[in-house]
Amino acid sequence: MEYDIYNLQAETAGKIELPEEYFGMAPRPDIMARVVHWQLAKRRAGTHKTKGMGEVQGTTKKPFRQKGTGNARQGSLRAPQFRTGGVVHGPVVRDHGYSLNKKVRRLGLIFALSQKALEGKLVVLDTVAGVAKTSELSSKIKKLGWGRTLVVDAVVDDGFARASRNLVGIDVLPVVGANVYDILHHDILAITTAGLEGLKLRLAEKVPAGEASHEEIAA
Repeated sequence: MEYDIYNLQAETAGKIELPEEYFGMAPRPDIMARVVHWQLAKRRAGTHKTKGMGEVQGTTKKPFRQKGTGNARQGSLRAPQFRTGGVVHGPVVRDHGYSLNKKVRRLGLIFALSQKALEGKLVVLDTVAGVAKTSELSSKIKKLGWGRTLVVDAVVDDGFARASRNLVGIDVLPVVGANVYDILHHDILAITTAGLEGLKLRLAEKVPAGEASHEEIAA
């Protein structure tokens, strides 16, 4: 599929051929949802913690004798019914992440790229280097008519990263950091020509022997 290349002055700078197998697939929302759920689960801190009966501070002595007091039997002041007692089945430190097959993650990225291309929200840029001031970049983005935008480059340009740092809704990622969640979370996906070559190399990894192909997964 042929795509126009633009520069930051909103001028066309040529054309490029995008591979159909990466940008022309019929999107699968279920696969993308699986990858997004996996990403969000991995980013959870899992540091929530409460103290159980064996962890709270206090004596282990029985509060009073078993019978004859008229009170309900009690074995410890650390029990949850007491004010200073431990929490029953409270949250503990844990990892919320789980494994997801590499071929499914790769397919999710392909579908996310295809989704942006299908919606007409994919922009190919020649380069983003040469912009070092926020005010300059802001005026260029306003001229381009971008909203929430994710810019993907082979290697993030330091000047562009500094210029975009204070712009709300403009995020920059290297090719290695491009992911399904961020692509779908932004309205516009802008990829430089160098970034496209990096994405092609990243997506060109072969499925290991004995594993299903992308066509079999998408079936």
